Amino acid sequence: MSSYRDLQVFQLSRKLNVMTYDQVIAKLPKSEMFALASQMRRAVTSITFNIAEGYGRKSIKDRIHYLYIARGSTYELEAQLITCVDLGYLTEEEITPIMEMEKNVARMLMGLIRVNEGW
Repeated sequence: MSSYRDLQVFQLSRKLNVMTYDQVIAKLPKSEMFALASQMRRAVTSITFNIAEGYGRKSIKDRIHYLYIARGSTYELEAQLITCVDLGYLTEEEITPIMEMEKNVARMLMGLIRVNEGW
């Protein structure tokens, strides 16, 4: 691998960013633009950003730390998507494709963590 940009999980997290912005955040009411929408933007971009930052760090320990942060952000996004349904902003059907992609990203991150930890 020559760059974090070559990682499949990085590429999938970029797609997750776009899907979340287009299919979720854009549909939220204006009253949520500075609350839930803002939190979702931070969570979903944090995934991609922390993968990149981890690969820019000097040690494997630091890399793993940032991969765990990215993984935590996937769960934060999941909870936010559930909240969107709970509040009636979106339906289960609308969030299903994003939730599935989020779960794939979380699984891939755990696999990458295991590889870096030498499991």
